[in-house]
Amino acid sequence: MQNQYTFFDLIIDVFTIVKTPLSPDEIWEKAIELGFDKKLGSLGKTPSATVGARLYVDVKENGENSRFIQVSKRPSRFLLRSLSLNKKEIESEIEKIEKKEYTEEKNYKESNFNERDLHPLLVKYVKENSHFHCFAKTIYQENSVRKVKGANEWLHPDLVGVYFPFGDYSPETTKLQKSMNVNSIKLFSFEMKKHLDYANLRQCFFQAVSNSSWANEGYLVCLKINNDSDFRNELQRLSNAFGIGIIKLNAQDINDSEIVCQARYNENIDWDTLNRLAEDSPDFKRFISDLTEDIALGKVKSNYDKVISDEKYDNYLKEKKII
Repeated sequence: MQNQYTFFDLIIDVFTIVKTPLSPDEIWEKAIELGFDKKLGSLGKTPSATVGARLYVDVKENGENSRFIQVSKRPSRFLLRSLSLNKKEIESEIEKIEKKEYTEEKNYKESNFNERDLHPLLVKYVKENSHFHCFAKTIYQENSVRKVKGANEWLHPDLVGVYFPFGDYSPETTKLQKSMNVNSIKLFSFEMKKHLDYANLRQCFFQAVSNSSWANEGYLVCLKINNDSDFRNELQRLSNAFGIGIIKLNAQDINDSEIVCQARYNENIDWDTLNRLAEDSPDFKRFISDLTEDIALGKVKSNYDKVISDEKYDNYLKEKKII
């Protein structure tokens, strides 16, 4: 009987070919590229996290007898011990990788597109994704009632969304839900960022916490997220603690975007915050008015942000120069 192909086999096979220090995410990406992922019997929900767990445990428990060595901590990178690179060679390889990553990160942060250019990407994703299937609307903070400096800070989400059950349930089922006071409508809050790393994590995260208490689910949405395993673990920890979800957009294939951390569903709407948003923001007030009208009609007739068609999507990315 042939032995089952394991994650350890996959990691060793990747290093045997690549021969350079890699993070768990990079190992998994390379494994997919080389087709090693197809040899595994079961992938699990987060295979790159499984790769990281296998490496961390093996290095920690076996020390110098481990088949792997950890060559850097932030980001965490590993190497197959049998490759026998000396310290200078390892440092040289890491320097090359970090120089390349620094250049890519610098080019990305200096790119001309802004956060609001990403709104149509999210609008398309949440409308077509089965978890959300929602209509979204941009909230323009500059339209809000002017108050003393800092009064409205972190109050407004970048986008809001609403899921209606009209298309998923028959009119009879919807009427029954209404008579039984069952609410299938969901409200979403989205905070948009171009990138997320150690430098801006807490500010971005708690901004999302601050402006999403009124919604059933709140999300922090990014186009680029630091791939370091320690960083992803910190993201998950914060998400578990405060209930905020994380979405990583894939600009090239928007339907392949990823819910990195699922938001905790909040049954209790914060009506005070919702009321303040409606008082301060004409856009949010219009959103509430529109969804209330649609609920009364039992169908969507209001104007939410337009969903870009597949035919126009690529042209939009080129026009806005979104990387």
